[in-house]
Amino acid sequence: MDAARGGRGGFRGSFGGRGRGRGRGRGRGRGRGRGAITKEWKPVTHLGRLVADKKVTTLEEIYMFSLPIKESEIIDTLLGSTLKDEVLKIMPVQKQTRAGQRTRFKAIVAMGDNNCHVGLGVKCAKEVATAIRGAIIQAKLSVIPVRKGYWGNLIGQPHTV
Repeated sequence: MDAARGGRGGFRGSFGGRGRGRGRGRGRGRGRGRGAITKEWKPVTHLGRLVADKKVTTLEEIYMFSLPIKESEIIDTLLGSTLKDEVLKIMPVQKQTRAGQRTRFKAIVAMGDNNCHVGLGVKCAKEVATAIRGAIIQAKLSVIPVRKGYWGNLIGQPHTV
């Protein structure tokens, strides 16, 4: 009789049953880490293939022919470690639905290499980290050259935006 109840006693079909199927289990845990997972970039666009083959080496070559940058890895390859990003603002935005409000987070990121290249990215997502990641990619895709000039006097190299 006890086996019919799942071997645990109590009422039939209670919440403390043995479960059905695999379910979610206890997860895989945090583990000891697999190290830094670096995915190899496989270019999709023609410009991406040119950059990967080292036929295009500077952003100025891309700007000269007004080519659209559709892959963020192009900027990573050309500017590399000189690129710096800064999260300017994270703000919650809400949409009114029938069931209440739906809150999402909007991230605004500025990016540049301190050498006349800047980009601005804006992304909205359910989670803050996802919004920041998307805004960084957007900022990389919108990197443009900035001309330097003079403010005040004409001494030395152009130094101000």
